[in-house]
Amino acid sequence: MAPHVDTPPVRSTSSPARRLSRRARLVGSLLALLTLAGTGWLAWHLTRPDAPPDAAGRAGGAGARRAAPASTVGVATAENSRLPVILEALGTVTPQASVKVRPQVSGVLEKVLFKEGQMVRAGDLLATIDPRQFELALLQASGQRQRDEAQLASARVTLARFTTLLAQDSIARQEVDSQTALVKQLEGTVMIDKANEGLARLNLGYARVVAPITGRVGLRTVDVGNVVSSTDANGIAVITQVSPVDVLFAVPQDQAAALQQAAGAGTAMKVTALDRTRASALDTGLFASLDNQVDVQTGTVRAKARFANRELALFPSQFVNVRLELRVIDNAVTVPVAALRHGNAGDYVYAVNAAERTVSLRPVERGLMTTDKVQIIAGLKAGEQVITEGADRLKDGASVVLPGDSPRGMNGGAGKANSAKRQRPGAPADGPRPGASSSTADGPATPAADAASAQRHRRASQAEGA
Repeated sequence: MAPHVDTPPVRSTSSPARRLSRRARLVGSLLALLTLAGTGWLAWHLTRPDAPPDAAGRAGGAGARRAAPASTVGVATAENSRLPVILEALGTVTPQASVKVRPQVSGVLEKVLFKEGQMVRAGDLLATIDPRQFELALLQASGQRQRDEAQLASARVTLARFTTLLAQDSIARQEVDSQTALVKQLEGTVMIDKANEGLARLNLGYARVVAPITGRVGLRTVDVGNVVSSTDANGIAVITQVSPVDVLFAVPQDQAAALQQAAGAGTAMKVTALDRTRASALDTGLFASLDNQVDVQTGTVRAKARFANRELALFPSQFVNVRLELRVIDNAVTVPVAALRHGNAGDYVYAVNAAERTVSLRPVERGLMTTDKVQIIAGLKAGEQVITEGADRLKDGASVVLPGDSPRGMNGGAGKANSAKRQRPGAPADGPRPGASSSTADGPATPAADAASAQRHRRASQAEGA
């Protein structure tokens, strides 16, 4: 029989330190959950709408609905305006005439009588070519003409004598006919001599180079002493007519019909030429003409406007912005562009009910639009106020704060209406409720009322700051 061995009792494996660590973890987890819940409640409390709850409803234990805060907005008034229908395009300044002055005869350039950039008139002398060769050619042509005229005169005398002898039957008719032919031949020779003399005189006149048109002379391309001719590519100078001047621009084919009708009706359409930045007007002119076909590559029609250019603000080949006034719409109801909004159902504006300090969503029909105004064809009348700033925070029936409203007046307008809605039937209109002790005129002297009053003052200060 085996001997009996006493077995020691089995001790618990969990030590007091381990039990304490488990309890600490539980307490820490509970504290973390409480902290997270408190943080969430604080965030909800700080981010919820800032409208005060109903003091009476909160005292009774029932939570009332919070009213949406009034938004500070900017307003504008719809007005009747004179709205021009504008067509804008990019144009190029084109002179009515640009002439490259070339000499008509060849010779040595003797004098240059113009300055670069000078304004000249038609007929002004610009340069001279050595005229001696042309003077000699004129003398030669004149001498040839005089010699042939003398021969013609002698032949005519002889023909007269032969005619007399033929009448007396003293000469043969053949001699008379021969003399008659000689006279006609000399008459033709004299006519050729006169033409040669005229050509020589014309070449002598071409030795004086004059301005063919009125305009501004460009840079000189030849110096004195050079041999010039009519075949020179650059010529002597270029004259460009700068006053009046034309502007060519392209009109979309959709606008061509309206432009053609307005031009055919004899309406003087004003055209303004603007600089590159569209900041300043260079000159004002009138619409001149429209081309007779559409450019198939660009889908536009070329048009031309004419400017007096008295101040010489338009330079040939300059790019300008053209603003063409097609017609004018009188008594058009217009609002700022910022007042018009776009939704799934179409265009709309927020109209202001000034007495109630609320807005209403008003569908409208849009017309023409300029850089700062838009025409309202239907849905709005002149004199009504619309929202221009702060409309992103609004909806139909929302309360607003108009410019110039004080914070107390703001609360008073909406507060009185809310007080009237919250008042029980049969209660006094301007006094405290029966049985409630009052220390001020604003409300009962209770802790709940004091908290509500403080919250109203804080909300009013925030609205004023906004």
